[in-house]
Amino acid sequence: MTDTTTDDTTRDDVDALRERVEALFPALQADLEDLVRVPSVSAAAFDQAHVEASAEAVAALLRDAGLPEVQILRSARPDGTPGAPAVVARRPAPAGAPAVLLYAHHDVQPPGEGWTTDPFQPVQVGERLYGRGAADDKAGIAAHVGALRALGGLAAAGDETPVGVTVFVEGEEESGSPSFHQFLTDHRELLRADVIVVADSTNWKVGTPALTTSLRGLVDGVVEVEVLEHAGHSGMFGGPVLDANVQLARLLATLHDEAGNVAVEGLAVAPEPEVDYDEAQFRADATVLDGLALAGEGTIAGRLWTKPALSVIGIDAVSVAHASNTIAPRSRAKLSLRLAPGQDPAAADRALADHLAAHAPAGARVTWTRWEAGKPFLAPGDTAAMRAARAAFTAAWGTEPVDIGVGGSIPFIADLLEVFPDAAILVTGVEDPDSRAHGADESVHLGELRKVVLAEALLLRRVAEGL
Repeated sequence: MTDTTTDDTTRDDVDALRERVEALFPALQADLEDLVRVPSVSAAAFDQAHVEASAEAVAALLRDAGLPEVQILRSARPDGTPGAPAVVARRPAPAGAPAVLLYAHHDVQPPGEGWTTDPFQPVQVGERLYGRGAADDKAGIAAHVGALRALGGLAAAGDETPVGVTVFVEGEEESGSPSFHQFLTDHRELLRADVIVVADSTNWKVGTPALTTSLRGLVDGVVEVEVLEHAGHSGMFGGPVLDANVQLARLLATLHDEAGNVAVEGLAVAPEPEVDYDEAQFRADATVLDGLALAGEGTIAGRLWTKPALSVIGIDAVSVAHASNTIAPRSRAKLSLRLAPGQDPAAADRALADHLAAHAPAGARVTWTRWEAGKPFLAPGDTAAMRAARAAFTAAWGTEPVDIGVGGSIPFIADLLEVFPDAAILVTGVEDPDSRAHGADESVHLGELRKVVLAEALLLRRVAEGL
């Protein structure tokens, strides 16, 4: 990579790109709002025609951005069914030039409850645009489109950027990317790149960019406790028999110690991060209720990024409105176990299964069924691509980026590393702690989106100049 020192020529380039981004941004925001209006929920219970419509809309945007080759493709899932539509758009690299793969996804989480506005009708309040997918991850699509438009505008004046670009916009990330690995295998040559930019993470805060250098892995699944062959009258049989809901609750209570640390033996813990995450800031970012004690020991950043976390994310039980005087014969809970960098998902799954078996209520039938598994990610300490990204971020924000971990998981990054072992992977994003991805009132900060677009355009320039 070239030296990151900013000389007069570079400052002129930054200013020219910044002006270009400002000029194109109103149209880009309108395009993002149109994408948000498409309820492209990839979960099987929702109408998949919307996911198809979303793919078509993304393909149209990438054609408009000047990419000459645009296709909607899909590969088979492990069960043999067709995967969701993915958009692949390319401008092949000139002879001898490097190539960059830009990733985002166009599917979204279900809308959920608690919204103050219609989740699929974008609403701007101040500098924030609200709507499902406005941040995760249709803003990532907007970032790629905006960067390409900015560079295309300059190229029209004869300032061609000598770098190949492929944009890969997946359609089932929010459903676990079941066809992702097969898609990479089927289209390996189409997607091959020297640098891969995954625009599906977060920045440190509004005004401070970040590079995500570690991600926790994931194991999730369902534990079921069964105590009766069928439901029984709670008056006639209650007392000698504890219902399955209580037995499940007692089992779930063994998953953490008194301090709130995960109590499953055999799980890895990575070294403490160097970045300090202030407790008061975390409480504000996570909207923790006043007075609630935080779980676990060690630094906040360590508990978030380099230690395992285990959550009960769903319970099957009779609702209060439909309750009757019966002893529940069986009860189920879905568990989500986040894994520290360096943890093997298969070993973590065995450790969790062993814990549940060892702490099962005496005589109860306890079964553990694993659903998803994903490897954690730990970036190399310092690479030419990372230096180029840091320089681009510094120029766009006017402040140096922070290297952060993220407690969430992007399991498909392990697939990218497996299929493209020589590529440099950069995990970036448009979100900030107020974005509420996956929650009610999801939003993107439009000022930050402007900076992300500029930074990505500058990064493409830097890759062209020095890789």
